[in-house]
Amino acid sequence: MPLLYDFNIDTVDELAARLSENTKRRRLEKGLSRKALSMMSGVPAPTIAKFEQQHSISLHGFLALAKALGYTDALKSLLNEPIFSTMEELDTINRNKNRKRGRNEFHQ
Repeated sequence: MPLLYDFNIDTVDELAARLSENTKRRRLEKGLSRKALSMMSGVPAPTIAKFEQQHSISLHGFLALAKALGYTDALKSLLNEPIFSTMEELDTINRNKNRKRGRNEFHQ
């Protein structure tokens, strides 16, 4: 299924790399070793190393690391507000605010 929003050239792999680099930077700024962050987050140190080097981690693991580093509010605000590029799209968003299910067809 095509992406609804792709206004930049970042690939999913590039986004994963950026998140892992930012996480490592925040860890180092706080003076934390992988072992210390592991103890704070419950994420095994080898998993942290793999994330920092190969940019791969489960969503649960990433959330645990971000929470341990103090980014709970930033996580809660992610995807909190709708993004739209046209008034027609905003109208569609407003019409669908209370929907409980999606449709099978794809609309661009």
